[in-house]
Amino acid sequence: MQNYSSLQETHEPDEEGGVLVHVAEPSRARWNHIEDLDSFFSRMYQYHQRHGFFCMLLQEVLELIQFVFIVFLTAYIFHGIDYPVLFKDKPPHHGNGNSTKVTLHDVVLPFGQCVSNFTALTWIALIIAFVVWVLKSIRGVYHLFHFWDIKQFYNTALKVDDHELDNLTWHEIQTKVRTVQMEQQMCIHKRELSELDIYHRILRQQNYLVAMVNKRLLPPRLNVPFLGEIVYWTAGLRLNIQLLFFWSPWSPFEHPWHLREEYKKPNLRHELANQFGKHILWLAVANLVFAPIIFLWQILYAFFSYAAVIRKEPSILAIRRWSLYGRLYLRHFNELEHELQARLTRAHRPATKYLAAFSSPLGTIISENIGFYATAFLAVFVGLSLIDEDVLAVEHVLTIMTALTVAVAVLRTIAPDETTSQDLEDLLTKVMVHTHYLPTDWSGQAHTARVRKEFEQLFQYGFVSLLETILSPLLTPYILWRHVYPRSIEIVDFFRNFTVSVVGVGDVCSFAQMDVRKHGNPEWHEEEISVPDQYSQCEDGKVEMSLVHFKCTNPSWKPPEGVQAFVKNVQNQSSMIASLSNQDPVLNRLDESLAPGAWRIGEPCSTEAIPTAPTVDVPLYTSGIWRNRVTSSAEPQGHGHMSRMWTNEGISPMSIREMALNATYLHSIHSNRTENRVRNTAQETTPLLLNR
Repeated sequence: MQNYSSLQETHEPDEEGGVLVHVAEPSRARWNHIEDLDSFFSRMYQYHQRHGFFCMLLQEVLELIQFVFIVFLTAYIFHGIDYPVLFKDKPPHHGNGNSTKVTLHDVVLPFGQCVSNFTALTWIALIIAFVVWVLKSIRGVYHLFHFWDIKQFYNTALKVDDHELDNLTWHEIQTKVRTVQMEQQMCIHKRELSELDIYHRILRQQNYLVAMVNKRLLPPRLNVPFLGEIVYWTAGLRLNIQLLFFWSPWSPFEHPWHLREEYKKPNLRHELANQFGKHILWLAVANLVFAPIIFLWQILYAFFSYAAVIRKEPSILAIRRWSLYGRLYLRHFNELEHELQARLTRAHRPATKYLAAFSSPLGTIISENIGFYATAFLAVFVGLSLIDEDVLAVEHVLTIMTALTVAVAVLRTIAPDETTSQDLEDLLTKVMVHTHYLPTDWSGQAHTARVRKEFEQLFQYGFVSLLETILSPLLTPYILWRHVYPRSIEIVDFFRNFTVSVVGVGDVCSFAQMDVRKHGNPEWHEEEISVPDQYSQCEDGKVEMSLVHFKCTNPSWKPPEGVQAFVKNVQNQSSMIASLSNQDPVLNRLDESLAPGAWRIGEPCSTEAIPTAPTVDVPLYTSGIWRNRVTSSAEPQGHGHMSRMWTNEGISPMSIREMALNATYLHSIHSNRTENRVRNTAQETTPLLLNR
């Protein structure tokens, strides 16, 4: 492994003694050789996405104030309110003793009296909270020092002021960074940095997690009674996994860019697995010790964050969103967060329509009747309160009205949407146009309860996400013990087998190199390729999709010679399909998905309606039906939405459309290859088919 602490020096012989003297130009000395480029580029990216130094400073300060506010408010709720007076169990303490009206002065105790009511447990909790606040403050100051340095880099080296950040896409910033590298040699091991080098450094850890999800090493899958298999992946568990793999002193990574040498030796796998397993168990114990405190904090934070929102718009908890697992499963290798967010935002509407198309007749009947009764009671309470507002002062009336409002909003979401298409294969294909991924065994099964349930793991209700977040402190120790610990040796093997050293970058996940010759899947290629074994193959066409997506996102990037032919073939075939569709090559709308009645995932393409072209050989999977399907793809609503996506993703709407075509083309290859494999297997095992 290269030594990242060495310097690139310019040596000139001294006339007297022949001593070599290092000469550094003052203008280059500051940014020449940045030792930890991973952190530097990551902070650069965050600085751009979070709109500059002063926005980040304000956010850090307000988060510290918010922490103090929650602790102070919680302490006052438990010890600073006279609840017997508030609930009128005893009369208020007034000076004249005549008034029975309760005031805030009667209910809220003075600060000194509140402090005197503190118990020993309260003082322990406050001490812990103070220690946490101090640590958060130190971390905030540490971050701000680093981001001040990033500000100087933006202002001095890139010549970009903070007020210009929102006018520049990340890809424009990245181009400037590559130019500065040529001038100042931030990385001394390569004169030029490619787009992939920068992505590797920002997404080194993320690429490993994406690969582990693709090979189903993560996340854990739980068999829950009455619910079946549940994929468990929360922010708390993700933090623990990152601590185990990358951040802790005992993690496999010695530095952010370097895997420990012992993890590269096969003969030490059992010893390393035992050590790694012990670290997992110790981390599980630490999570168990702090679980009550973190659990209480999660409840308080959720209560203060969602109480007002639920009161005004309770249906917000019934809105679906992409789960953390879904975001990891659908993420390409070398895909930045804003690029992923842009794709999933475009996929949100068709995904919602797909799940809304499912309805349970029995559940619909029950929900409609319960909703009728809840609405009737709510109407009575509202009517009485309009006649006389004193009705609201009756005990528990407001509570009942709030519960009825929430119930009506939730039950309304269960009712089927009559305006939604019932062609589930069509709806799921529209989702694929934006997400680019569908599991192989979903082909032709979009109407089944199994696929719906598995898709809900990717696209879950808001209240499910909230519940998982609240319960995470209690479940994480169990998950680490029962589901991560038994896979210690598989994790050690994964880091050894799928880590490669790249000059100027360090150790990266080999899948993130996007080498279709090494990790490609033959079922996603038009021509036959040889991959060493199933263990080395990426599932669901992840490498192929990531490769063409990265090329669409970074048009100036030059793929390695070994994979360049694959990229060109995909682009040429997709372009040919678009040109044969007799439609404008530049779509002004990119959010509507494919027209119904055409090719869908899971169906082999027809050979009918292939137009004849004297100089173009059109393969079977480019049938006229499929062409009409893909070229009417995805369009956003109006120019404003298009402009926002361009800013967020950093690529043109034409490139977004091109990737949609590429993804659909690759899925068509997979469908045809799978269909041929099934047909050939049937012919081999059933000879009578040959006589038909």
